[in-house]
Amino acid sequence: MTALEPRADAAAAPSPGLAVTIRNYVALTKPRIIELLLVTTVPTMFLAQRGLPSLWLVIATLVGGALSAGSANTLNCYIDRDIDKLMHRTEGRPLATGAITPAAALRFGIALSVVSTLWLGLLVNWLSAALSFGAMAFYVGVYTMVLKRRTAQNIVWGGAAGCMPVLIGWSAVTDTVAWPAVILFLVIFFWTPPHYWPLSMRFKDDYAAAGVPMLPVVAQDVAVARQVVAYSWAMVAASLALVPVADMGWVYLVGAVVSGALFIGEAHRLLARAKEGAAASVLKPMRLFHFSISYLTILFLAVAVDPLLHLAL
Repeated sequence: MTALEPRADAAAAPSPGLAVTIRNYVALTKPRIIELLLVTTVPTMFLAQRGLPSLWLVIATLVGGALSAGSANTLNCYIDRDIDKLMHRTEGRPLATGAITPAAALRFGIALSVVSTLWLGLLVNWLSAALSFGAMAFYVGVYTMVLKRRTAQNIVWGGAAGCMPVLIGWSAVTDTVAWPAVILFLVIFFWTPPHYWPLSMRFKDDYAAAGVPMLPVVAQDVAVARQVVAYSWAMVAASLALVPVADMGWVYLVGAVVSGALFIGEAHRLLARAKEGAAASVLKPMRLFHFSISYLTILFLAVAVDPLLHLAL
């Protein structure tokens, strides 16, 4: 072998196929989070319409919302790529593994933001486009760049971006923002801490290793569980406030009361176990995390069904 001949072990690794590349870019958008956001958008549109909105309007709003959320999540991955490498929960993300370069991710995130804003503005309305862009800018600029690494209350205020789909869904139908949409915004705002803090309790070692001051990292389990209980009660109270504000009927009331009671019960069980000094295997914070997703699904299903099968109180 001469000096000019390439060595076999120095040959360039084959480029990933198109399917793998597409999967990596989709992973950047965090599709599971997008699904949860869209679960709140469509029912809000049903409530705003007091019936079935235009199928085209629903599709246009969902596509625009998904592109916007995908942009925010992609830019979040771009900014957090250093700490994602340090956390077991996120070490497999495309930027952490090097499957996608930071420059390519940044271009992709910016492109999605432009496309989503124009899509919503031209095909839905410009109020929805403005709300969507504002949510994206808040999540990236305020939560990811300012709050996340500086305060234990990061998810409380940063979570406001995740509340915006209800405002977008309402404005898509009415081209306004009204009190029922604000109430639903508050429900999700109060839901976010008891949804996310149990996950943070489960992975607090990851957050500690990455230097992210999530509340479970800087506070004892009992203190975290007490705040989870407080936010859970506030969330249920906000959900019940929708009944008089939006003239909801029995379908929604029963759904809100039953699911809310189960949520509060699970939150209090978490607090009881924390007071006993339970180990992580006994504390089981992920029980509440998983139920919180079911709760939101049940509640917003009731939001959608109530206008269709309205049984007045």
